[in-house]
Amino acid sequence: MPQLGETVADGTVTKWFKAVGEVVAKGDTLFEVSTDKVDTEIPSQFDGVLREILVAEGQTVDVGTVLAVIGDDADDVVSASAPAAKVASASTATSARERAPRAASDAPLSPVVRRLLAEHALDASDVAATGPQGRLTRDDVLAHVAALAAASTSGDASATSSLSPVVRKLLREHGLDVADVAATGPQGRLTRKDVEAAIAAGVTGRARTSSPTGDEVIAFTKIRRLTAEHMVRSKATSAHTLMAREIDYEHVDALRRRVGADFKATEGFSLTYLAFNALATIEALREFPHLNASVGDDALIVHHDINLGIAVDVEGAGLIVPVVHDAPSLGLREMARSVRDLATRARTKKLTLDDTAKGTFTITNPGPFGTLMTGAIINQPQVAILSTDGVTRKPVVVASGEDEAIAIHSVGLVALTFDHRVIDGAYAARFLLRFAEIIATRDWAAEL
Repeated sequence: MPQLGETVADGTVTKWFKAVGEVVAKGDTLFEVSTDKVDTEIPSQFDGVLREILVAEGQTVDVGTVLAVIGDDADDVVSASAPAAKVASASTATSARERAPRAASDAPLSPVVRRLLAEHALDASDVAATGPQGRLTRDDVLAHVAALAAASTSGDASATSSLSPVVRKLLREHGLDVADVAATGPQGRLTRKDVEAAIAAGVTGRARTSSPTGDEVIAFTKIRRLTAEHMVRSKATSAHTLMAREIDYEHVDALRRRVGADFKATEGFSLTYLAFNALATIEALREFPHLNASVGDDALIVHHDINLGIAVDVEGAGLIVPVVHDAPSLGLREMARSVRDLATRARTKKLTLDDTAKGTFTITNPGPFGTLMTGAIINQPQVAILSTDGVTRKPVVVASGEDEAIAIHSVGLVALTFDHRVIDGAYAARFLLRFAEIIATRDWAAEL
């Protein structure tokens, strides 16, 4: 398991891109790892043939654990785990393969595992242990519970309880039951290749006489679990307070209408409101620096560098916040490019740990989905987060001297969630007022 950051102690193998027996070239994407910071794809550091996979998909292991064995045609093998891993000798790799794991009942159980076993009336020996040295993990118990629940629905507990999370997911996504697919794995176990072969062959689920009933237990993915833990911890830490303001985007939209087509032709993507909101946020933070801060030991730590985090939804599975570092150095075009690049790499799992580090303020942008107002949760240890919601065309009162008229403008809400332990409402309100002024008056055309 690669060391993907100084504070990262373990990782979950979420996907193998090569199967046992396949030829691997140095630089080929070999496997995908999920940590509490980022999901990333790891390339092979060796040429050869993938002889053995020692850590299955969905298994969480400590940094430094040997994950696979790569050998050449002469059966010389090396351990394939991390980019910086030392090459293991054939005898070392062999001993690692032959080392028998302890039974789950003999390995120490964590408090969380004990609680889950008690809640579901399970014994440790009931559950297949996949952790290091045969340790039973939380994911093992949750996967077992999910398998039992699925089995109770299909009426085939013995066949379903041995399925891996990946196989269960494929079956569910394609409307298949265990009985729909021919199993070729050891002891008649259904494998991922079996399901993928059935899908490729056009196998469909058997006719159902009625719609599904009862409950479905879907175990949290690692990123969903970590997102949940982070959100709960934030709510328990900060005195969350919400303040919103209506923003007139007509000045911005006038530029977007004028240059939008040329911008898209040149850059390959649209000039959205997010880039404007990001630059307005940066300018306002310079005048209200206590929002670009974090909480220390009975003190407010004001950050003079502005590193802007942009919350990105990862296929509905959770959130990740890549960071635009040294954000004040970017103009409108550069900001649009940077945000686009980070979001794309977040969704394709190409981010590095540096891409998610040292954020000082965060923007979340549900606006493309037409939201009215969002009370976002603060990204700890920061003290505020800005939600930029949907922009719509609506009638507004426009003043010209002493005269007033009704006009159609592009208008939307922005909502600031701030930590009331360190920021008062008046300070937050002045920040939003300044943000609105910047959006409405800045010479945006000069930025391009």
